[in-house]
Amino acid sequence: MVDSNIIISVIICIIFLMIFGKIFLFPMKKIFKFILNTFLGALAIFLINTIGTSFGFHIGLNLINAIIVGLFGIPGAILLIILKIFCNIG
Repeated sequence: MVDSNIIISVIICIIFLMIFGKIFLFPMKKIFKFILNTFLGALAIFLINTIGTSFGFHIGLNLINAIIVGLFGIPGAILLIILKIFCNIG
């Protein structure tokens, strides 16, 4: 027969895991989204630099550009292209 202390311990552990999961699930989603945006944006900048070398167009990958691309992903890479063309920034 199962001891009632074991059942109570299992229920408390399940409740704790549910609370723990709710607390840390939201930030983990944001972190994974940031990583995915950074990867896709860096890939976009790499492709832009690969194609743009024949036209004399280059976007440097530095800390500021990495933050922009990490936060916005591909739209951030497009923003860097626009800034490079019109303001010669990047």
